Amino acid sequence: MEAFDENVSLKQCNAKDHPSYKQIPKFFDPPPKPDDKIRQPLCKNAHSIYLQSKADQLLNTDELNEMWKILEKYATETTKSNQQLIGFDDFLKVVSEVNDKCKKIMTVELFFKLLATSNCADMVEIISIYNYVMRRILLIQGLIGLSLYDEIGQGYLNEIDLECYITDIIPTLAQVSNHLHPSFERFYVCTVVKKVFFFLDHLHTRRIRIKDIVSSGLLSQLLELRDSAKSRDLVVNETGNWFSMPAVLEVYENYLDLDRDHDGMLSKKELSQYGSGSLSPIFLDRAFEVCRTYNGEMDYKTFLDFYFAMEYRKTLSAMHYIFRILDINQQGYLTAQTLRYFFDGIEEGIKAVKTVKVNFQDLKDEIFDMVRPKDPMKITLRDLINSGQGETVFSILIEFDKFLAYENREQNLQNV
Repeated sequence: MEAFDENVSLKQCNAKDHPSYKQIPKFFDPPPKPDDKIRQPLCKNAHSIYLQSKADQLLNTDELNEMWKILEKYATETTKSNQQLIGFDDFLKVVSEVNDKCKKIMTVELFFKLLATSNCADMVEIISIYNYVMRRILLIQGLIGLSLYDEIGQGYLNEIDLECYITDIIPTLAQVSNHLHPSFERFYVCTVVKKVFFFLDHLHTRRIRIKDIVSSGLLSQLLELRDSAKSRDLVVNETGNWFSMPAVLEVYENYLDLDRDHDGMLSKKELSQYGSGSLSPIFLDRAFEVCRTYNGEMDYKTFLDFYFAMEYRKTLSAMHYIFRILDINQQGYLTAQTLRYFFDGIEEGIKAVKTVKVNFQDLKDEIFDMVRPKDPMKITLRDLINSGQGETVFSILIEFDKFLAYENREQNLQNV
């Protein structure tokens, strides 16, 4: 065999001449390199033309008003409470009269989809049809808006792309921009972007499909904060919106409250006061080992992931996050030894409050019985997800108050 010579340049493989291409089509073309002066501009222009064609298919304000007038014209019935209802036959009359753009949205399938959730037999409210069309337009506008930040149309956005998008649309989010101090803007953008990535990029690929952002409902929540996004009779519940100023401020104020020395970073001691202040010291040690820190302290971005994991433990993203911390040997599963390691931290709390001593073997058996893993000797993340007991197992291993609540669950039920 010929020895490898590092000084000899590698031969380029001519993939086009590969014989398999005669039977198997080529499925993937790599994106052009940044310095490709021909393909780069060509891809950008083609992508821009495509997005413009999609935008041209959307209904404008005049067309929406015209559609509403036609819906009112063919309303089958008006109730005593002024609800305007429409039956299937009259719905077909509406479809026959609206323009081609409306016809693509106002399908027979749409009518029966809305009928399934209607409180009226055989009829739907015309406002529900209008609101559906409005939401559909907003989602497509959002899809187009996000795609503008994906310059060559790969279908993905990274954190920087999404930060640019959020920053640019803030002036259109009246419920945000009217209350946003310029100095807080970067924290608002950071919180929104990290929240989107936490829930949609739990495998840490550092990019998210634009379609996933749209289909997740997160984009809808964000766009609901625009005045123009309020369709007829559609009221935005700001307190329940993840991206509203009150929601973002709640997270940021939580961070400031923990930052006792006001240096803009969180030490392990400061983070130990999170929530009820009963997180296991062993869990916190591991969190600071696994998560990105700066000179042993946690910045706001790293805290956001921690915060979302603690507050939304039932979610798939939170389970991935916590499991990564508990998997001390990075082997993809937890063993009885792993459980023992983290139980030691909980045991410190038990000794501190001088409560009844807990036998670890009994607790270990309970956890394995709850999860029922495929392998009786180890618990994988998939086992925890499939069992539906992931939140319970994690909580009793990392937080003393949650462990205590679990141990006293039968007594608590009797006191209800």
